[in-house]
Amino acid sequence: MKVVSIVGNRPQFIKAAPLQRALSERADHVLVHTGQHYDDQLSAVFFEELGLEPPDHRIDTGSGSHAQQTGSMLVELEPVLAAERPHMVLVYGDTNSTLAGALVAAKIGYPVAHVESGLRSFDRAMPEEVNRVVTDVLSALRFCPSRVAVDNLAAEGITDGVHLVGDVMVDVAEQFGPLAQQRSAALERAGVEPGRYALMTVHRQSNTEPAALPALVEVLESIEEPLVFPIHPRTEAALSRRGLLERVERAALVVPPLGYLDFTALLASARVCLTDSGGVQKEAYLHSVPCLTLRDTSEWVETIELGWNQLLPMDATAVGAALADVTRPQQHPPLYGDGHAAERIADLVAAYAP
Repeated sequence: MKVVSIVGNRPQFIKAAPLQRALSERADHVLVHTGQHYDDQLSAVFFEELGLEPPDHRIDTGSGSHAQQTGSMLVELEPVLAAERPHMVLVYGDTNSTLAGALVAAKIGYPVAHVESGLRSFDRAMPEEVNRVVTDVLSALRFCPSRVAVDNLAAEGITDGVHLVGDVMVDVAEQFGPLAQQRSAALERAGVEPGRYALMTVHRQSNTEPAALPALVEVLESIEEPLVFPIHPRTEAALSRRGLLERVERAALVVPPLGYLDFTALLASARVCLTDSGGVQKEAYLHSVPCLTLRDTSEWVETIELGWNQLLPMDATAVGAALADVTRPQQHPPLYGDGHAAERIADLVAAYAP
Protein backbone atom coordinates (compact mmCIF):
# COMPACT_ATOMS: atom_id res chain seq x y z
CA MET A 1 0.00 0.00 0.00
CA LYS A 2 1.22 3.50 -0.84
CA VAL A 3 0.16 6.60 1.12
CA VAL A 4 1.01 10.16 0.11
CA SER A 5 1.04 12.82 2.82
CA ILE A 6 0.75 16.45 1.74
CA VAL A 7 2.19 19.05 4.12
CA GLY A 8 3.15 22.68 3.80
CA ASN A 9 3.36 24.55 7.10
CA ARG A 10 4.59 24.31 10.69
CA PRO A 11 1.52 22.59 12.24
CA GLN A 12 1.44 20.03 9.43
CA PHE A 13 5.12 19.14 9.81
CA ILE A 14 4.46 18.52 13.52
CA LYS A 15 1.38 16.40 12.83
CA ALA A 16 3.12 14.40 10.12
CA ALA A 17 6.03 13.37 12.37
CA PRO A 18 4.27 10.64 14.40
CA LEU A 19 2.28 9.53 11.36
CA GLN A 20 5.39 9.09 9.25
CA ARG A 21 6.74 6.70 11.87
CA ALA A 22 3.45 4.85 12.31
CA LEU A 23 2.77 4.53 8.58
CA SER A 24 6.30 3.38 7.76
CA GLU A 25 5.48 0.07 9.49
CA ARG A 26 2.33 -0.44 7.47
CA ALA A 27 2.74 1.21 4.06
CA ASP A 28 5.04 2.86 1.57
CA HIS A 29 4.81 6.47 2.80
CA VAL A 30 5.58 9.37 0.45
CA LEU A 31 5.88 12.91 1.83
CA VAL A 32 5.10 15.92 -0.37
CA HIS A 33 6.07 19.43 0.80
CA THR A 34 4.09 22.18 -0.95
CA GLY A 35 6.43 24.98 0.10
CA GLN A 36 3.62 26.97 1.72
CA HIS A 37 6.07 27.66 4.56
CA TYR A 38 9.37 27.98 2.70
CA ASP A 39 11.50 29.87 5.25
CA ASP A 40 13.95 27.45 6.95
CA GLN A 41 12.83 28.80 10.36
CA LEU A 42 9.29 27.68 9.56
CA SER A 43 10.18 24.51 7.68
CA ALA A 44 13.59 22.82 7.77
CA VAL A 45 14.05 23.15 11.53
CA PHE A 46 10.92 21.06 12.16
CA PHE A 47 12.16 18.24 9.95
CA GLU A 48 15.43 18.21 11.85
CA GLU A 49 14.01 18.38 15.37
CA LEU A 50 11.13 15.97 14.93
CA GLY A 51 13.08 13.39 12.97
CA LEU A 52 10.96 13.76 9.83
CA GLU A 53 12.49 12.15 6.77
CA PRO A 54 13.15 14.71 4.01
CA PRO A 55 10.22 15.17 1.63
CA ASP A 56 10.14 12.91 -1.39
CA HIS A 57 8.71 15.76 -3.46
CA ARG A 58 9.04 19.49 -2.95
CA ILE A 59 7.12 22.11 -4.90
CA ASP A 60 7.84 25.79 -4.47
CA THR A 61 4.48 27.45 -3.95
CA GLY A 62 5.81 30.48 -2.06
CA SER A 63 3.63 33.38 -1.01
CA GLY A 64 0.66 34.99 -2.72
CA SER A 65 -3.07 35.38 -2.29
CA HIS A 66 -5.16 32.40 -1.23
CA ALA A 67 -6.28 31.88 -4.82
CA GLN A 68 -2.73 32.14 -6.18
CA GLN A 69 -1.34 29.75 -3.58
CA THR A 70 -4.09 27.18 -4.00
CA GLY A 71 -4.05 27.42 -7.79
CA SER A 72 -0.29 26.97 -7.94
CA MET A 73 -0.50 23.91 -5.70
CA LEU A 74 -3.26 22.37 -7.80
CA VAL A 75 -1.11 22.60 -10.91
CA GLU A 76 2.04 21.31 -9.23
CA LEU A 77 0.47 18.52 -7.18
CA GLU A 78 -1.43 16.87 -10.04
CA PRO A 79 1.61 15.35 -11.80
CA VAL A 80 3.12 14.28 -8.46
CA LEU A 81 0.02 12.29 -7.50
CA ALA A 82 -0.40 10.98 -11.04
CA ALA A 83 3.17 9.65 -10.93
CA GLU A 84 2.94 8.18 -7.43
CA ARG A 85 -0.49 6.55 -7.92
CA PRO A 86 -1.22 6.27 -4.16
CA HIS A 87 -3.90 4.17 -2.54
CA MET A 88 -4.62 7.04 -0.15
CA VAL A 89 -3.80 10.75 0.09
CA LEU A 90 -3.42 12.13 3.60
CA VAL A 91 -4.05 15.83 4.27
CA TYR A 92 -3.73 17.67 7.56
CA GLY A 93 -5.62 20.52 9.20
CA ASP A 94 -7.03 23.48 7.32
CA THR A 95 -4.45 25.23 5.14
CA ASN A 96 -4.35 25.93 1.41
CA SER A 97 -2.10 22.86 1.15
CA THR A 98 -4.91 20.80 2.71
CA LEU A 99 -7.52 22.07 0.28
CA ALA A 100 -5.30 21.73 -2.78
CA GLY A 101 -4.26 18.19 -1.86
CA ALA A 102 -7.85 17.12 -1.28
CA LEU A 103 -9.09 18.69 -4.52
CA VAL A 104 -6.38 17.18 -6.71
CA ALA A 105 -6.73 13.73 -5.16
CA ALA A 106 -10.52 13.76 -5.44
CA LYS A 107 -10.46 14.90 -9.07
CA ILE A 108 -7.92 12.24 -10.09
CA GLY A 109 -9.82 9.61 -8.13
CA TYR A 110 -7.63 8.84 -5.13
CA PRO A 111 -9.35 8.56 -1.73
CA VAL A 112 -8.59 11.33 0.75
CA ALA A 113 -8.03 10.96 4.49
CA HIS A 114 -8.32 14.12 6.59
CA VAL A 115 -6.32 14.36 9.82
CA GLU A 116 -7.99 16.82 12.23
CA SER A 117 -11.40 16.46 10.64
CA GLY A 118 -14.59 18.00 11.97
CA LEU A 119 -13.19 21.18 13.50
CA ARG A 120 -15.43 24.20 13.07
CA SER A 121 -15.18 27.85 14.04
CA PHE A 122 -18.51 28.52 12.25
CA ASP A 123 -16.92 31.60 10.70
CA ARG A 124 -16.89 31.32 6.91
CA ALA A 125 -14.95 34.59 6.70
CA MET A 126 -11.91 32.56 7.78
CA PRO A 127 -10.23 30.92 4.77
CA GLU A 128 -9.29 28.03 7.04
CA GLU A 129 -12.95 27.30 7.74
CA VAL A 130 -13.69 27.05 4.04
CA ASN A 131 -10.70 24.77 3.55
CA ARG A 132 -11.69 22.35 6.31
CA VAL A 133 -15.38 22.20 5.33
CA VAL A 134 -14.59 21.41 1.69
CA THR A 135 -11.92 18.88 2.66
CA ASP A 136 -14.30 17.06 4.99
CA VAL A 137 -16.87 16.75 2.21
CA LEU A 138 -14.27 15.28 -0.17
CA SER A 139 -12.73 12.84 2.31
CA ALA A 140 -13.29 9.11 2.52
CA LEU A 141 -11.71 8.83 5.98
CA ARG A 142 -12.25 11.55 8.56
CA PHE A 143 -10.02 11.41 11.61
CA CYS A 144 -11.49 13.47 14.44
CA PRO A 145 -9.47 14.72 17.42
CA SER A 146 -12.45 15.07 19.75
CA ARG A 147 -16.08 14.14 20.30
CA VAL A 148 -17.07 17.71 19.43
CA ALA A 149 -15.51 17.25 16.00
CA VAL A 150 -17.52 14.03 15.46
CA ASP A 151 -20.70 15.86 16.46
CA ASN A 152 -19.92 18.74 14.09
CA LEU A 153 -19.71 16.34 11.16
CA ALA A 154 -22.92 14.57 12.19
CA ALA A 155 -24.72 17.92 12.29
CA GLU A 156 -23.69 18.37 8.65
CA GLY A 157 -24.96 14.91 7.73
CA ILE A 158 -21.50 13.35 7.54
CA THR A 159 -21.25 10.02 9.36
CA ASP A 160 -19.48 7.65 6.95
CA GLY A 161 -15.76 7.17 7.44
CA VAL A 162 -15.77 9.20 10.67
CA HIS A 163 -13.36 7.96 13.34
CA LEU A 164 -12.65 9.41 16.78
CA VAL A 165 -8.90 8.81 17.05
CA GLY A 166 -7.61 11.62 19.24
CA ASP A 167 -5.13 14.28 18.25
CA VAL A 168 -1.67 13.53 16.85
CA MET A 169 -0.44 16.71 18.54
CA VAL A 170 -0.86 14.86 21.84
CA ASP A 171 1.45 12.16 20.49
CA VAL A 172 4.06 14.80 19.69
CA ALA A 173 3.65 16.66 22.98
CA GLU A 174 4.12 13.49 25.01
CA GLN A 175 7.20 12.45 23.07
CA PHE A 176 8.94 15.80 22.64
CA GLY A 177 7.57 17.94 25.49
CA PRO A 178 9.98 16.56 28.12
CA LEU A 179 12.81 16.72 25.57
CA ALA A 180 12.09 20.42 24.98
CA GLN A 181 12.42 21.17 28.68
CA GLN A 182 15.69 19.24 28.88
CA ARG A 183 17.43 20.44 25.74
CA SER A 184 16.15 23.93 25.01
CA ALA A 185 17.92 27.00 26.34
CA ALA A 186 15.16 29.29 25.05
CA LEU A 187 14.26 30.64 28.50
CA GLU A 188 17.87 31.45 29.29
CA ARG A 189 18.35 33.20 25.93
CA ALA A 190 15.19 35.21 26.49
CA GLY A 191 16.18 36.07 30.05
CA VAL A 192 12.85 34.99 31.53
CA GLU A 193 11.91 32.84 34.51
CA PRO A 194 9.31 30.05 34.51
CA GLY A 195 5.82 31.34 35.27
CA ARG A 196 6.87 34.99 35.13
CA TYR A 197 6.34 35.97 31.52
CA ALA A 198 3.79 35.92 28.72
CA LEU A 199 4.27 34.36 25.28
CA MET A 200 2.53 35.85 22.25
CA THR A 201 2.14 34.84 18.60
CA VAL A 202 0.25 36.74 15.88
CA HIS A 203 0.12 35.87 12.20
CA ARG A 204 -3.43 35.84 10.86
CA GLN A 205 -4.25 38.11 7.95
CA SER A 206 -7.07 39.76 9.90
CA ASN A 207 -4.58 40.89 12.57
CA THR A 208 -1.78 41.90 10.21
CA GLU A 209 -3.70 44.01 7.70
CA PRO A 210 -2.64 47.70 7.74
CA ALA A 211 -5.82 48.83 9.50
CA ALA A 212 -5.36 46.23 12.26
CA LEU A 213 -1.71 46.93 13.09
CA PRO A 214 -2.18 49.95 15.41
CA ALA A 215 -4.38 47.86 17.71
CA LEU A 216 -1.77 45.08 17.74
CA VAL A 217 0.96 47.53 18.71
CA GLU A 218 -1.22 49.04 21.45
CA VAL A 219 -1.82 45.57 22.92
CA LEU A 220 1.89 44.79 22.89
CA GLU A 221 2.73 48.11 24.53
CA SER A 222 0.07 47.64 27.21
CA ILE A 223 1.44 44.33 28.54
CA GLU A 224 3.47 45.11 31.64
CA GLU A 225 4.99 41.70 32.40
CA PRO A 226 7.94 40.33 30.38
CA LEU A 227 6.65 39.37 26.95
CA VAL A 228 8.34 37.03 24.47
CA PHE A 229 7.11 37.57 20.91
CA PRO A 230 8.32 35.07 18.25
CA ILE A 231 7.53 37.09 15.17
CA HIS A 232 6.08 35.52 12.05
CA PRO A 233 7.63 36.74 8.76
CA ARG A 234 4.22 38.04 7.62
CA THR A 235 3.78 40.02 10.82
CA GLU A 236 7.32 41.39 10.74
CA ALA A 237 6.95 42.51 7.13
CA ALA A 238 3.60 44.19 7.83
CA LEU A 239 4.95 46.07 10.85
CA SER A 240 8.07 47.13 8.96
CA ARG A 241 6.05 48.53 6.07
CA ARG A 242 4.09 50.71 8.47
CA GLY A 243 7.15 51.82 10.43
CA LEU A 244 5.87 50.13 13.61
CA LEU A 245 8.49 47.45 14.18
CA GLU A 246 10.69 49.58 16.45
CA ARG A 247 7.76 50.25 18.79
CA VAL A 248 7.11 46.51 18.98
CA GLU A 249 10.76 45.78 19.71
CA ARG A 250 10.67 48.25 22.60
CA ALA A 251 7.51 46.69 24.01
CA ALA A 252 8.48 43.01 23.81
CA LEU A 253 11.39 40.66 23.37
CA VAL A 254 11.04 40.02 19.66
CA VAL A 255 12.68 36.78 18.54
CA PRO A 256 12.76 35.01 15.16
CA PRO A 257 10.37 32.11 14.50
CA LEU A 258 11.22 29.20 16.77
CA GLY A 259 11.60 25.49 16.20
CA TYR A 260 9.32 23.05 17.98
CA LEU A 261 11.61 22.42 20.95
CA ASP A 262 12.34 26.08 21.73
CA PHE A 263 8.74 27.14 21.24
CA THR A 264 7.43 24.28 23.37
CA ALA A 265 9.90 25.08 26.16
CA LEU A 266 8.77 28.72 26.20
CA LEU A 267 5.09 27.81 25.98
CA ALA A 268 5.16 25.18 28.71
CA SER A 269 6.82 27.56 31.19
CA ALA A 270 4.79 30.70 30.37
CA ARG A 271 2.29 32.17 32.81
CA VAL A 272 -0.06 32.82 29.91
CA CYS A 273 -0.13 32.56 26.13
CA LEU A 274 -1.70 35.10 23.77
CA THR A 275 -2.26 33.97 20.20
CA ASP A 276 -4.42 34.08 17.09
CA SER A 277 -3.28 30.60 16.04
CA GLY A 278 -5.58 27.62 16.13
CA GLY A 279 -2.80 25.15 16.81
CA VAL A 280 -1.15 27.17 19.57
CA GLN A 281 -4.46 27.33 21.47
CA LYS A 282 -4.46 23.55 21.62
CA GLU A 283 -0.75 23.32 22.39
CA ALA A 284 -1.29 25.70 25.32
CA TYR A 285 -3.97 23.38 26.68
CA LEU A 286 -1.77 20.33 26.27
CA HIS A 287 0.88 22.03 28.41
CA SER A 288 -1.64 23.37 30.97
CA VAL A 289 -1.04 27.02 30.11
CA PRO A 290 -3.97 29.50 30.12
CA CYS A 291 -4.58 31.01 26.69
CA LEU A 292 -6.03 34.31 25.49
CA THR A 293 -7.11 33.93 21.88
CA LEU A 294 -7.12 37.18 19.92
CA ARG A 295 -10.00 36.21 17.67
CA ASP A 296 -13.80 36.17 17.60
CA THR A 297 -14.06 32.41 17.17
CA SER A 298 -12.21 29.22 18.02
CA GLU A 299 -12.16 25.66 16.72
CA TRP A 300 -11.15 24.36 20.15
CA VAL A 301 -14.38 25.14 21.97
CA GLU A 302 -13.71 22.56 24.68
CA THR A 303 -10.80 24.63 25.98
CA ILE A 304 -13.06 27.66 26.26
CA GLU A 305 -15.82 25.76 28.04
CA LEU A 306 -13.32 24.54 30.64
CA GLY A 307 -11.92 28.04 31.20
CA TRP A 308 -8.44 27.38 29.86
CA ASN A 309 -9.01 29.59 26.82
CA GLN A 310 -10.73 32.94 26.35
CA LEU A 311 -11.70 34.79 23.17
CA LEU A 312 -10.73 38.46 23.09
CA PRO A 313 -10.68 41.32 20.61
CA MET A 314 -7.35 42.91 19.73
CA ASP A 315 -7.94 45.62 22.30
CA ALA A 316 -5.48 46.80 24.95
CA THR A 317 -8.12 47.35 27.63
CA ALA A 318 -9.74 43.95 27.14
CA VAL A 319 -6.39 42.16 27.06
CA GLY A 320 -5.16 43.98 30.16
CA ALA A 321 -8.26 43.01 32.14
CA ALA A 322 -7.98 39.38 31.01
CA LEU A 323 -4.29 39.19 31.91
CA ALA A 324 -5.04 40.48 35.40
CA ASP A 325 -7.62 37.73 35.93
CA VAL A 326 -5.79 34.75 34.41
CA THR A 327 -6.00 31.61 36.52
CA ARG A 328 -5.41 27.90 35.95
CA PRO A 329 -8.70 25.98 36.19
CA GLN A 330 -8.71 22.90 38.39
CA GLN A 331 -10.15 20.63 35.71
CA HIS A 332 -7.79 19.51 32.93
CA PRO A 333 -9.21 16.34 31.35
CA PRO A 334 -7.50 14.59 28.40
CA LEU A 335 -9.74 16.20 25.78
CA TYR A 336 -7.72 15.10 22.79
CA GLY A 337 -6.76 11.51 23.41
CA ASP A 338 -4.06 9.37 24.96
CA GLY A 339 -1.06 9.92 22.72
CA HIS A 340 -1.75 7.01 20.36
CA ALA A 341 -3.68 8.80 17.62
CA ALA A 342 -1.05 8.16 14.95
CA GLU A 343 -1.20 4.41 15.51
CA ARG A 344 -5.00 4.40 15.20
CA ILE A 345 -4.86 6.47 12.02
CA ALA A 346 -2.19 4.25 10.48
CA ASP A 347 -4.23 1.12 11.25
CA LEU A 348 -7.38 2.61 9.71
CA VAL A 349 -5.53 3.77 6.60
CA ALA A 350 -3.89 0.36 6.16
CA ALA A 351 -7.24 -1.39 6.53
CA TYR A 352 -9.15 0.93 4.16
CA ALA A 353 -10.95 -0.74 1.30
CA PRO A 354 -13.05 1.42 -1.06
